[in-house]
Amino acid sequence: MNILELITRIAIGFVVLFTMTRIMGRKEVSQMTFFNFTSAIAIGSIAANLVVSPNTSIRNGVIALAGWTAFTLLMDVIDIKSKEARKVTTGDPIIVIKEGKIVERALRKSRLDVDALNAMLRQKNIFSLADVDYAIFETNGKLSVMPKETKQPLTKSDMNIMTQTKQYPLPTEVITDGRILSNNLSKLNLDEKWLEQQLQNAGVNSVSDVFFAQVQQDGTLLIDAKNNLLH
Repeated sequence: MNILELITRIAIGFVVLFTMTRIMGRKEVSQMTFFNFTSAIAIGSIAANLVVSPNTSIRNGVIALAGWTAFTLLMDVIDIKSKEARKVTTGDPIIVIKEGKIVERALRKSRLDVDALNAMLRQKNIFSLADVDYAIFETNGKLSVMPKETKQPLTKSDMNIMTQTKQYPLPTEVITDGRILSNNLSKLNLDEKWLEQQLQNAGVNSVSDVFFAQVQQDGTLLIDAKNNLLH
């Protein structure tokens, strides 16, 4: 391989890889889930072969990159449409601190140790476990933290004398893309009859019209209808 061919391969590899990354969107860059990690490694390996391997023709390298990108986009579509597929490709968030207590089994499942957990808490400006109510290890490897009420920053709503009655420790998703999540309803000791009544009260005639619904901590139902059906 001469210098001119190498420079040509580098230029083509960069342009194609940059274009494919733009097509795949920000999710591939910002959310390093299991599938995104695998996809990134594969695309990087294909691009490297395209640039430095004389046994790989430029045509075949470009086709391989385009093919893998198309496969990644197809998986993203399946991921959006199917919650079951989403569990396989990205997994589920794991509660590692519940009501101020470390969930040891969840730590083992996440392959986290206490030192790593404390480091992630410090990145959230939390230096004491006593300040944490809930912590959730997300599918992208980041930690979401809900501080205890006494440690949460003051907001404008806090200036109101009336306080919100908390029935549940965390907001809970009960409908996604027109499908009822029965297990989540059961965990809240609620049933589909209650859910349907809440939807009717909000002017929604069918569960299939709902893109997302979440039971709030005070027991109310937040509803996001498909195509903004609610006004």
